[in-house]
Amino acid sequence: MNRSQIRPLPEVRVEVRGEVPGDAAEYARTKVLAALGKVGEPVLGTRVKLSQAAGASVRHPAHAQVNVDVNGRPVRAHVSADTMPEAIDLLRDRLAGRLARAHRRGHHGGGPRPGSRIGQGRRVVRRRAHGPARMTPAQAVHRMEALGYGFQLFTDAASGVDSVVYRDGEGGHRLARARADASAPAPADLPPAAPPAVALGISGIPAPRMGVEQAVWRLEATGLPFVFFVDAATERGALLHRRRDGLHELITPAE
Repeated sequence: MNRSQIRPLPEVRVEVRGEVPGDAAEYARTKVLAALGKVGEPVLGTRVKLSQAAGASVRHPAHAQVNVDVNGRPVRAHVSADTMPEAIDLLRDRLAGRLARAHRRGHHGGGPRPGSRIGQGRRVVRRRAHGPARMTPAQAVHRMEALGYGFQLFTDAASGVDSVVYRDGEGGHRLARARADASAPAPADLPPAAPPAVALGISGIPAPRMGVEQAVWRLEATGLPFVFFVDAATERGALLHRRRDGLHELITPAE
């Protein structure tokens, strides 16, 4: 396989709740990546939820769930077990089976299509991103935390590429960009007035290009907290999420 054929590893976001062992998140990420490694299509989003119920009397207290967006098709799996490692192993096996079935359905024309049922008639509220027109990733993270948001859409001050920073579910932060070839500025390149640099995991997968209706479909089909994409109508980065009042909000760059 030549260099141009090598795909970056899909990003796997892991959320933990309850008395989950400290190494469970990385173990789950490794197992899910192993299942995703056999997928021949782009994996646009993966979210894993691990939860552990307290109390020795609880039957099958360890729960593991995964939602995967395979090129616009949602694939889900959920298992329960006596221990978290056992639940993660079962989740990997179940996910692998469902990915294989989804692949077969996709090649035979099965499964829903964007806009076919999910998301039709949904009202979308539009607003521009809060803050300066251009920021560094560090400034975007500090603004996100100051406002108590889970994400911040911004235009990178160094590269001019529309980007988003967000919490990764484990107390850290990640950066995704509309173009995968854009480079995040090094800490030494930050302006003197910028806040201290922050540690960022960087997604190597560019934001998918789609229309707003397809983004609505993807948000509802995958259960992800937001969809970051390149709007086909404007060719700019955009972010769609579900507000607390149930409406969908489309956030566009400030400039």
